[in-house]
Amino acid sequence: MESDSQGTVFSLFFPASEERPAVLEDSLSMVDLRGRGERILVVDDEETQRDITRKMLQLFGYSVHTVASGEEAIAWLRSRSVDLILLDMIMDPGINGCETYAEIIKIHPDQKAIIASGFSRSEEVKKAQAMGAGQLLCKPYTLLELGLVVNQALHGA
Repeated sequence: MESDSQGTVFSLFFPASEERPAVLEDSLSMVDLRGRGERILVVDDEETQRDITRKMLQLFGYSVHTVASGEEAIAWLRSRSVDLILLDMIMDPGINGCETYAEIIKIHPDQKAIIASGFSRSEEVKKAQAMGAGQLLCKPYTLLELGLVVNQALHGA
């Protein structure tokens, strides 16, 4: 790292590798994962994460709404429905993703959800999945990983 009065320069060095990058699901493309305007609610306490995820999902053709907490999600869903929820597991302050999902399925019993977390499969993730939430999507995720998991949740593909 070098700094002067004009700014800071970061030099990043990555190890060279002759291995080819892993190909996800036999070279699926964004076209293969295109949505049909399905409604998705993104629940995440981090604004940047919400915005990035919203933009990524919109690239696939989904209609996306975002909220900043479990409590906000529950209130929003009292008068609306969505095809899928992308639910952060750890949110602070307030209730976590598992508690949020438990309340949501009281309103919408068959609600599909994907759990997003920067941590591995915790007990709370297991509880949410036992209640009916789908896959765990580990943060950070790529555009293609997000598209694949959402497509699988919505269409069983």
